[in-house]
Amino acid sequence: MTKKLKEFNEYRSKMNEKLLAADGNFMKRFFNLDTNACLDGALPVKTKEMLGLVASMVLRCDDCIKYHLIKCHEQKLTRGELFEVFAIANLVGGSIVIPHTRRALEFWEELN
Repeated sequence: MTKKLKEFNEYRSKMNEKLLAADGNFMKRFFNLDTNACLDGALPVKTKEMLGLVASMVLRCDDCIKYHLIKCHEQKLTRGELFEVFAIANLVGGSIVIPHTRRALEFWEELN
């Protein structure tokens, strides 16, 4: 595991624990909704993670992009599939997505 990946996972886990401990039920329910939405259904998990990656890139959320890249990597996304996801995200989001695409590719390379 790379240093950046380890730092990302540790920070995410630590802060999620704090959020869940401090909040009543809303965050727990929201996290549960997110978890259940990404289970296999009419669409397989891999497709849902690719959709999540496109949405995260269009919304320009680097943390979300990293999260979905990790999940896509776990689902054995190929480099060809990754670049098609990048193409759709840039088509939908426009040129403002390009810097996020650069960072996404850098993080992907660390995952591999």
